[in-house]
Amino acid sequence: MNKPFKVTIVILDNGFTSTAIGPMEVFYSAGRLMQALLGEPELPRFNVRMASIDGKPVTSVYGITLVPNCALEDVEQTDLVLITASHSCLLEQIPCKTSIVPWLRTAHERGSYLAGVCSGVALVAETGLLDDRRATTHWGVAEMYRQRYPKVGWQPEHFITEDAGLFCGGGVYAAIDLSLYLVEKFCGHEIALECAKSLMVTPPRSLQSGYAVAPLSRPHGDEKIKKIEYLLQSRFDQDIALETVAAEHAMSPRNLLRRFKAATGHLPGEYLQLLRVTAARQLLERGRAPVQKVASAVGYEDSAYFRGIFKRHTGMTPSEYRSRFGPLVISSGEMRD
Repeated sequence: MNKPFKVTIVILDNGFTSTAIGPMEVFYSAGRLMQALLGEPELPRFNVRMASIDGKPVTSVYGITLVPNCALEDVEQTDLVLITASHSCLLEQIPCKTSIVPWLRTAHERGSYLAGVCSGVALVAETGLLDDRRATTHWGVAEMYRQRYPKVGWQPEHFITEDAGLFCGGGVYAAIDLSLYLVEKFCGHEIALECAKSLMVTPPRSLQSGYAVAPLSRPHGDEKIKKIEYLLQSRFDQDIALETVAAEHAMSPRNLLRRFKAATGHLPGEYLQLLRVTAARQLLERGRAPVQKVASAVGYEDSAYFRGIFKRHTGMTPSEYRSRFGPLVISSGEMRD
C-alpha cells in the first residue's frame, strides 16, 4: 500500500462510541505508534475520517457527542466504509436509517469495501449485498437478523467474517478485532502485530461461542416436555437413561426424541450436554477448582472427554476459558533491588 488507505467511519445517533473511536485509534496507530515508541520515522497507513448521515454531530447512547468531519454526501471516494453500532439498529428501528442504504450500495459499486460492527451489520444487510454471503453479528441479535434477512448466511459463532469485500464484526468491542483484521488485510501481518502490541491489545479473536449466553430452549407450549426439561436441569450431573425418562412420562423413547426436538430445538442428549457445559462455565468463572473436579461436578468422570466437549461448545479449553473469564489473579510478589 503506497499511499494511505482512505477509511470513512459512519457514526449514527444513539450509537456506541467505542465502535467509532476504537477503530479510529487502531487505523491511526498503524505505522505510527510503534514507530513513535521506538523513535523511528512514522509511516501512516490510513487516512481516517468520520461522517454522519447529514454532517451534523451525533449523540451516543451514553450522551457523548461525536462531531463528524463531513456528511456522507461529501465523501467522493473512500477505500473502506465502516458502519458503527447503534442502539437504533435494533430490528424495529432499522427503517429510520434507510437513507444510508442507497449510499452504501453506491459506495460498494464504486469499489469501496464495506464493514459493519455489531448492529451496524444490519445496515449492510439492508443493502442486499450480504444475500447468499457469510456474515456475523452480536450473538444476542443474531436470531432477529436471521428472521429479517433470511438470505444471509449468518455465522454468529464467529467474531469476524469476510466475503466478497464485505466484512462483519460480532459485537461492540469486536470493533477492535475487526479493525486489526483489516489492518492485516490491507497492510500485512507485521504491521497489524506492531499495531496490536503498541496498543497492548490481543490479535483478533475468532469465535464468539465462549462469550454467548444463549437460551437452552426456545419458548414452547409442550407441558410434558417442560417437565422433562426441569428434570434434566435438576439432575444434569447424573446419568439419565432416555428409556427411564420416557417411561416416567408415558411416552415411547422415539416419541420423546421427536417431541423434545420439536419443542426445544435440541435432542435430549444435546440439551443435557449444554446444561453441563453451562454449569462448568459458571464453576470456572467463579473459582479455582482443578479441571478434573469441575468435570466431575457436572457429570463427566473422563476429564479428557470433558475438555473435548467444552472446547467444541466454547472454542476454548477449560483452562483457557478460566484464564479469560475466571477470577482475576494479580501477582503480589516482593520487589527486588
